Amino acid sequence: GHKFSAYYTMSFLRFGLSLLVGVCYCFAAETAQNAAASSVSVKFEVQLSSGVSDSFIMEIYPEWAPLGAERFLELVDTDGFWKGMRFFRVISGFMAQFGIPGKPDVAAEWKGKTLKDDPVKESNKRSYVSFATSGENSRTTQMFINLVDNTNLDGMGFAPFGQVISGMEVVDKIYSGYGEGAPSGQGPEQGRIQTEGNKYLKRQFPNLSYIKSVKRVDEQEL
Repeated sequence: GHKFSAYYTMSFLRFGLSLLVGVCYCFAAETAQNAAASSVSVKFEVQLSSGVSDSFIMEIYPEWAPLGAERFLELVDTDGFWKGMRFFRVISGFMAQFGIPGKPDVAAEWKGKTLKDDPVKESNKRSYVSFATSGENSRTTQMFINLVDNTNLDGMGFAPFGQVISGMEVVDKIYSGYGEGAPSGQGPEQGRIQTEGNKYLKRQFPNLSYIKSVKRVDEQEL
């Protein structure tokens, strides 16, 4: 009797195990599908230089950095936030930084809306996008696209929330002639961008590339 029950117990266990493996496999596949479904595609239309405009697509992954992704999408959905926004700090072989609105009143409104830090789950590789910080829990609206692999930034708390999945060759053409910002370089001074906005940038840094529009897009539009 024991052999008989042992045989059926083993068979039942095998059946249970294969069922469990099947369920786990389905769950893993579904989780991967949900992760893909929860990512959001965003299209940037940019003016690279006088008479030259182009676009790139950024994919946002909330599971990489939930707070950063949520803030970015909040900005995407904010009317007038992006229009005319300059890529004000672009350093060849490093990164392209942007995120200060062209209107000082809008910039002032967002300056105090700091975010708690997200744990760093992804690496700051070429094409990955992270928020800039000025210390712990200080992220607001400034962000940068890594132009090269900057994995040294991972240990400094810069948590990627998205990636340029199409058009990195366009990002590479963003004007970098002014280099590092003042006072250590010849580029714009961030404090003056905050208080004077695009008037200051247009007058003193006319060659900066800028954003024309940012919007969510679905698969059909990619």
